[in-house]
Amino acid sequence: MTPFDEALRGVDRLFEQRSTETRAPSASYGVFTPGGLVHTGSTGAVAGSSPTADTIYRIASCTKSFTATVVLALRDAGQLGLDNPITRYIPAFEAVRLPTADSPVPTIRMLLTMSAGFPTDDPWGDRQESITDDELDALLGTGLRFDSVPGTTFAYSNLGYALLGRIISVVAGRPYRDVVTDTILRPLGLTSTGFVRPDDDSRLAIGHRRLDDEWQPLPFSGPGGFSSIGGLFSTVTDLARWARWLASAFDGAARDAGADDAARSVSSADHDGILSRSSRREMQQFQRFVPSVSASTGSPAGYGFGLFVEEVPGLGPVVSHSGGYPGFSAHMRWHAGSGIGIVAFENATYAQVSVPAAATLHALLSEVGAVPAAEVWPETRVAQAAVDAAVRGGSLFDPALVSPNVELDIPFTHRRRVWAEAIAAVGELEPASLPDRLTVDADAGESSQAPSHLRWRIVGDRGALRVEIRLTPEGTPRVQTLTVRPEHA
Repeated sequence: MTPFDEALRGVDRLFEQRSTETRAPSASYGVFTPGGLVHTGSTGAVAGSSPTADTIYRIASCTKSFTATVVLALRDAGQLGLDNPITRYIPAFEAVRLPTADSPVPTIRMLLTMSAGFPTDDPWGDRQESITDDELDALLGTGLRFDSVPGTTFAYSNLGYALLGRIISVVAGRPYRDVVTDTILRPLGLTSTGFVRPDDDSRLAIGHRRLDDEWQPLPFSGPGGFSSIGGLFSTVTDLARWARWLASAFDGAARDAGADDAARSVSSADHDGILSRSSRREMQQFQRFVPSVSASTGSPAGYGFGLFVEEVPGLGPVVSHSGGYPGFSAHMRWHAGSGIGIVAFENATYAQVSVPAAATLHALLSEVGAVPAAEVWPETRVAQAAVDAAVRGGSLFDPALVSPNVELDIPFTHRRRVWAEAIAAVGELEPASLPDRLTVDADAGESSQAPSHLRWRIVGDRGALRVEIRLTPEGTPRVQTLTVRPEHA
């Protein structure tokens, strides 16, 4: 059994333990890689049977990633601009009094990034799904309150995404739900995903809340003016497919080449027509800093377009979104660098299935060493060899390898004197043994922040020299930064 297989067994143990804690009547989850779903599991029961990867749950605010995708698709088609004021599409918003005299009218970009100034509104927003367009206009007509000046602060806003749903309808000239279905669900083959409660009740998880030590079933809200905040139903199979398609924006040719036919059907150029890879990558970038998430995780976190992004030390970007609706909890999460991810559902209010999902993904990534080794340019390796030899005193630089600013910043006569003093401090140097491959050798003390950058050690008998170079952005790059410092044993 491989370490990854053992880690997948750990996923089952984690959810089995959670099932003993009365978190929800049932759970369904799945782990995916760029090649597809590699593991699924469940606890509890739905309609008297164990849930499967095709059991249908509400995905709640995971829907926001679908809404954001359609907005960007309309942007890419030239049908709207992200920096357009929303009054261009929603005249009823003109009645809203802004918080200050110099406040800008919220833009589409502000709605996408949760920075329109509206208060956080989860409990209230979750109960608004079924309101009509006329009722939403009436809400705007009575005025809104703001927590901050639009465009200045992140605050999670369902109202903002409800307004995006209205904008989509206006621009497309047809209902928001139809646009999502035709633009995303059908092309990607998400046949078990939709805004209407399915007729097959045997596949449908009923939402519950816990009161007086009993599970109480909850009614479903119907589609309406707030469906764009969280109205979708889906399955582990479909949501994993959706997450893989978003994650495939970071795929390289090697990952595509190793994928099976089903995986290629998700990440192929055919489906890039829904939304280009560049626009999907744009969704998964920090657009607005999120202080609360950063404080809770200890890692910098931000909101992109319909997705959260966390910069995890040692792993890089991890993309996610949770969903919470009356009776349901959902979560999807993936590692941008490897394409490994998880989706998970539970059918209970405030169950917070994001907690085991996050723990699961991080455990899986640590087991498989998911962060690929950094690579440098061939020119960086050539420069390393030249610098290493020069520091040791065995050769002079080829002037073509070094930018003029290096001599202008610190003359080489001074540098050589400093290097000699550093060598005297660390003792006799071991013979050079530099890698001949582009992969950075962390075990040998190398590190790199980018292909144009490299640090390495020259070992002496009483310490080591830490050497660092950075190359220019020129077509034929040259060394622009060169530092040598002693590390004493």
